[in-house]
Amino acid sequence: MKTHVISGLAFAVAAALAGCASQQASPDASKSAEPTPAPQAPVSRSVGDSQPQAAATQSSASVSKRSVYYDFDKYDVRNDQRGTVEANAKYLVQNPAMKVRIEGNADERGSREYNLALGQRRAESVQKAMSLLGVPSARMEAVSYGKERPVKTGHDEESWADNRRSDIVYPVK
Repeated sequence: MKTHVISGLAFAVAAALAGCASQQASPDASKSAEPTPAPQAPVSRSVGDSQPQAAATQSSASVSKRSVYYDFDKYDVRNDQRGTVEANAKYLVQNPAMKVRIEGNADERGSREYNLALGQRRAESVQKAMSLLGVPSARMEAVSYGKERPVKTGHDEESWADNRRSDIVYPVK
């Protein structure tokens, strides 16, 4: 009887430990998570204003990427994301009447309060980078949504990587 209890207890401990084991994400998973730009709404044109519309379409094509992605628990703009920040800053410098809202986000891991603070630091890092590139701070607003607005709801590294971002939102009136 005693051996049945001991072997049953050993089996229960082994099962509990196996259930607690976490999966290790492959290092390629975060690199292969390439975001796709949001589809653009069709623009109707009239004959009289085709040139300004074409110029606006050409300018907005350069800022088709409006999300800046981060490593886990980081808020510094990565080297591979600087092109997105630079293109959006250039667009804002060329369009002085335009205002923008930078929305910081985080993945689901961590407390609500922690992720709100992290999202704010992420938004402010993009705001600071764009300010250094010539965009007046008065034309930018940095806000945080923490983990409240995920673009992917999965519980894996790919989803988390896509949710660790700052979104650059046009236009803000």
